[in-house]
Amino acid sequence: MKTLSKLKIINDPIYGFITIPSKLVFDLMEHKYFQRLRRISQMGFSYIVYPGAHHTRFHHALGAMFLMQKAVQALHSKGVVISEKEEEALYIAILLHDIGHGPFSHAMENSIVQNVSHEQISLLFMEALNEKFNKQLTLAIKIFRDEHPRKFLHQLVSGQLDMDRLDYLKRDSFYTGVPEGTVNAQRLIAMLNVKNDGLVVEEKGIYSVENFLVARRLMYWQVYLHKTGIVAEQLLVRVLKRAKQLSEKGIELPASDGLRFFLNHNINIENFSEEVLDTFSKLDDYDIISAMKMWVGNKDFVLKNLSKMLLNRDLLKVKVKTKPFPIQKIKEERAKLVEKFNISEEEASYFVFTGKLENQAYSMEKDTINLLKKNGNIIDVAKASDQLNLEALSKSVVKYYLCYPKNNKDSYRG
Repeated sequence: MKTLSKLKIINDPIYGFITIPSKLVFDLMEHKYFQRLRRISQMGFSYIVYPGAHHTRFHHALGAMFLMQKAVQALHSKGVVISEKEEEALYIAILLHDIGHGPFSHAMENSIVQNVSHEQISLLFMEALNEKFNKQLTLAIKIFRDEHPRKFLHQLVSGQLDMDRLDYLKRDSFYTGVPEGTVNAQRLIAMLNVKNDGLVVEEKGIYSVENFLVARRLMYWQVYLHKTGIVAEQLLVRVLKRAKQLSEKGIELPASDGLRFFLNHNINIENFSEEVLDTFSKLDDYDIISAMKMWVGNKDFVLKNLSKMLLNRDLLKVKVKTKPFPIQKIKEERAKLVEKFNISEEEASYFVFTGKLENQAYSMEKDTINLLKKNGNIIDVAKASDQLNLEALSKSVVKYYLCYPKNNKDSYRG
């Protein structure tokens, strides 16, 4: 790899010193599109539950790139040929894999843009940067889109044992203080190899893989799908939907220029132009927090109270069950609000709603984690495990939640 004229290193609390591998990578990091990730929380509103979870997408991107460097070194040591161009492309692909996240990570794609995922926006950012950097990202984009003939390169960026997952589990475990999510990422990476152009784990790494899959399952139930965090995220989605609904009716809401643009326009993947992308790049968590601080003074019952609930951590009550909640129960809770505050059933639906939580630690259907046995055979890790029934972790576990106002506390003001 080409070295920088001046050594650039970053001190990371998880891995220690991270070295920037090339001038191109450094220049991409310096670009305003990437610097925006400093202002996007990695875990959304999870800090409402875990106060330490204030780390950002910027932290995560650098950590994932560091692990990719370790993976390339490990594969090189085992005779796997990765050219300098492929190596740099891997670093760029993993560095930019989350660049399309909006404020509070997932809330935007479910509210004020229509069915546009952060992966699609990440690709739009990568293509825009490719134009700005004289097509130097072309190979990285091919790897990101799984269009490169060497499939293991894409698996390192996006797969069941990719550098993205290895970093966020370790990092999120550290910042939340949930030790069950701790994984020995560098031990796993040291066990990686390539067979038949696919990523494999050497047989002696099976227990590290088992720990990784169990840790992932526990982190989802304890952290990512924590019921209080889910309520907060759903409230944010509804705050933004209500703001958009009011804006479409011609009601002018105080907001930053970037946020106001998305409130006033219906944006989907077809009209997500370069101009829209540049506007999106100006959005971060601070736009949303600032807007809600102004919206608590709005006359609209829904917008005012939802904003107040999030800012003051005075959230809805939530119940979780293994079966869907009866429709009658939902209607009854909404009817209580309609009668108490003289609001419409549609307005009440912002405060009483149901949804489902799904947790699948490992998928055996595609892109399995394969073990390379000493005799050269390849076997799915779930079938090779003798310590844990990993096949059980491949089954999707679904739970249902119902959110509704706390009956013993009057948190609303008409």
